[in-house]
Amino acid sequence: MTYDGVVELIVRGIEACGIAVLVVGAVIALVGWLVEARDPQQRTTAYMRLRRKLARVILLGLEILLLADIILTIVVEPTLDSVVILAIIVAIRIVLSFSLEVEIDGSWPWNRWRAAGTEPATDG
Repeated sequence: MTYDGVVELIVRGIEACGIAVLVVGAVIALVGWLVEARDPQQRTTAYMRLRRKLARVILLGLEILLLADIILTIVVEPTLDSVVILAIIVAIRIVLSFSLEVEIDGSWPWNRWRAAGTEPATDG
């Protein structure tokens, strides 16, 4: 087996882990929601918790899948085309991450101190 073949197997394993995180995390979040949503008074808060949990699962799964793409691009296919494709994937992931962070926290990452009602930290 060649070096590239071993790296590709490792990348496929990392991708499988990312997919497993997405599937298992979504199932756990949905089961938790089903349990919480049985109580009519908890349905609204249960739905909001489900959305936050799913957003966190998606963020974690995307991070793992991005790791696989980076390894594949750097080690196996270091061509200009693969680097451009990786840059596009990273840009899309950044946009998705910011969107999901807003979904989870209810504010932009740079405005968290306002949402928390505290003053921003200063360097000194």
